[in-house]
Amino acid sequence: MTRVLVVEDDPQLVRALVINLQARHYAVDAAPDGATALRLAAARQPDVVMLDLGLPDMDGVDVIRGLRGWTRVPILVLSARRASEEKVAALDAGADDYVTKPFGMDELLARLRAAVRRTEDAPLTSGTPLIQTAGFTIDLRARKVHRDGHDVRLTPTEWHLLEILVTSPGRLITQKHLLQEVWGASQSNKTNYLRVYMAQLRRKLEADPAHPRYLITEPGMGYRFEG
Repeated sequence: MTRVLVVEDDPQLVRALVINLQARHYAVDAAPDGATALRLAAARQPDVVMLDLGLPDMDGVDVIRGLRGWTRVPILVLSARRASEEKVAALDAGADDYVTKPFGMDELLARLRAAVRRTEDAPLTSGTPLIQTAGFTIDLRARKVHRDGHDVRLTPTEWHLLEILVTSPGRLITQKHLLQEVWGASQSNKTNYLRVYMAQLRRKLEADPAHPRYLITEPGMGYRFEG
């Protein structure tokens, strides 16, 4: 059974989320603040975290950073903050998706299902499990990236996006295909997601993110990986 940790200080919203999630056979834990969330995450090992950014004891971005210090569990942000810089801050800290309040329960559940799918073990590519470039090494079997002698920490979404690109080197992967594969069919027009996550990957992997050598944009069409 998939376990969800709901981090939210609005009792009515928590109740609605718990009822809807349990009705769909999710196990649910709830935390009203950041400290409780971090403690419960360590104790209960959730499969997905739903996190409000406006918590009474700390900013939700700090909770994301705390979780990312030891786990790659998908983090789905639920927030009334609409400014793009707020969303980018949460994504940069390690969140995997961002749902703006108020939201429809059907959309939220679809995002949750997509997050769960992204963490399931994908079949290994028929090609080599080790991809080496002059700048970094990708171990598909171990699901790890090394650069300059150190592990590069990627979120599940970043890994999924990178894996799709590197297993088809030189091939243009359309924006629509990437969006459907990583975020689901309902998000196939959210090209801003790709821009944000590709920028994050370039910051982590490229020597000069502004002039990428490996993660190439084909304007208006998609992206490709040049090994």
